[in-house]
Amino acid sequence: QVQLMESGGGLVQPGGSLRLSCAASGTIFRINNMGWYRQAPGKERELVADITRSGNTNYADSVKGRFTISRDNAKNTVNLQMNSLKPEDTAVYYCNADVRRSAYVVGTLNTWGQGTLVTVSS
Repeated sequence: QVQLMESGGGLVQPGGSLRLSCAASGTIFRINNMGWYRQAPGKERELVADITRSGNTNYADSVKGRFTISRDNAKNTVNLQMNSLKPEDTAVYYCNADVRRSAYVVGTLNTWGQGTLVTVSS
């Protein structure tokens, strides 16, 4: 089993900052891609940012220049630094990871966290 645990959500005023963290635990040999997705009320879940094991990053256009994704391979963690937050960033943010559980099995298990709520409001 693999679990992803997010933390760091909360209420922040427009223009403020929050840092989300996600830690993976369980049977883990290696984690390939890690990412953050979000789902606002009444909308589809969308990619916010993702990062490869080697550190290559990809961002949604709506967050470029404001959000920064980073990871620590030794600790199996991924973070999302969110600056200049806007009301439209309000959503439940989900951590996602492609986890390889064994050196003897090439396939990965795509795993989701339970989500953390970010509310941007004055």
